[in-house]
Amino acid sequence: MRIYVIGAEGQVARSLRESAARHRDVVFGHGARPAVDLLRPETLAHAIDEFRPDIVINPAAYTAVDKAEAEPEQAFALNRDGARAAAEMTAQRGLPVIHLSTDYVFDGAKQGPYVESDAVAPQGVYGRSKLEGEQAVALANPKHIVLRTAWVYAPFGGNFVRTMLRLAAERDRLRVVDDQRGCPTYAPDIADAIVAVARRWADSGWSSQLAGVTHLSGPDALTWCGFAREIMAGSAARGARSVPVDAIGTADYPTPAARPANSQLSTARLNSMFDVRLPPMAHSLADCLDRLLRQ
Repeated sequence: MRIYVIGAEGQVARSLRESAARHRDVVFGHGARPAVDLLRPETLAHAIDEFRPDIVINPAAYTAVDKAEAEPEQAFALNRDGARAAAEMTAQRGLPVIHLSTDYVFDGAKQGPYVESDAVAPQGVYGRSKLEGEQAVALANPKHIVLRTAWVYAPFGGNFVRTMLRLAAERDRLRVVDDQRGCPTYAPDIADAIVAVARRWADSGWSSQLAGVTHLSGPDALTWCGFAREIMAGSAARGARSVPVDAIGTADYPTPAARPANSQLSTARLNSMFDVRLPPMAHSLADCLDRLLRQ
């Protein structure tokens, strides 16, 4: 199976590159700006024709949630227009596309995990741009899967785990929001899940049942404060610095963009349709901390 990944340095794109070593029967290709730029669709068309993939993965996105409030044009250019371009390029070649999206398409008001059929109501520019990207992909290529994920972390890139470890090295206490709840999702687990979804597609052939939105997130839900405390406990267990974490409210940490109070995603469809289940957070966080603290 030949998989082409749009992007190279994002957490999911980099994890997909790493997974090439674990999936010996999968041939990975990738391209990143400036050589492959979703704002210049002809560059993607050239890359796809040169690599000749069986499936294309698009994790590329504008992800600066707060900055997007002041840069809506840039966010929509990549998250909507770039997503549409990728879907159009693949549709013209009869190729399926897997597109990555986000929990920020929801307003966070629901009690309990969101399912794919729940009403969407993004609260900021980032969420609106990603939702319009989902819609553009669905219209442009019938052979599409949109994978919504949340709270992504990895041993590389900008993410919550790395930020907590950095701040713990600089401060004696941390103050972290305790009224936003979600499911931390390890980027290498996302990469393995994407490969599994692609295999399901490749092995069984195209079926309209596979198309549409599927939620892909870690199985354990907790608050940002709870997650920070798990990170500090893991750091201490590895002989590294750990500091107390104090709980605060969202109102105590104002940001330009609103965050969903509830980001929990139900993965029942992922489990039943693709037979994919992500490992528990304890396992994935341990792997992440081992890699980070070993460095």
